[in-house]
Amino acid sequence: MKKSFWLWGAAVTVLSINTATAEDFEYRPFIGAEYSYVNGVADGMRPNYNAGSIVVGTDYNRYFSTEVFYQHSDRDSKNNRNLGETKTSFQAGGLDITGYLPLLCDRDLALLGTAGIGMYRFRTKYHNPALKGGFDSGYGYRIGAGIHYGIDNNWSLRAVARYVGLDKIKNYDHMTEYTLGIRYAF
Repeated sequence: MKKSFWLWGAAVTVLSINTATAEDFEYRPFIGAEYSYVNGVADGMRPNYNAGSIVVGTDYNRYFSTEVFYQHSDRDSKNNRNLGETKTSFQAGGLDITGYLPLLCDRDLALLGTAGIGMYRFRTKYHNPALKGGFDSGYGYRIGAGIHYGIDNNWSLRAVARYVGLDKIKNYDHMTEYTLGIRYAF
């Protein structure tokens, strides 16, 4: 599953980076908000989070954009037989690059592929006072694929499924995000 997801995301990204002509140039900044449902894979538990994101970026043309994001999750509470009740949450910020493959002439509907990197900070809190919780930080390497729908010249919607491989974060391996967002382009 992971291999096919990575390959599909890479194929959409590569196919959507097309040579733009002068008349295709649409340098437009945008701002957006997203809701994400996140499945995590951690040592001894599988946390699920609801997260909100704020994104700010720029469309360079109809095929390519970049954006920075800040993401904040709610808390997930799980009972682990070795650790007792454990509460976790995370925050993240980073940069994503997105390529579009328009399905209609005006990019009203487009497939998208996205790749990026983020800095993730997890907070762990244990119900057992003998165990010390705290924070752990590291990088997350993000790749995803989805669909973009332009409502009008300024407003658009997008849905993205994304895999996040976490690096050097104690007890955390990876996450899968399912995101629905709205954007306003200036």
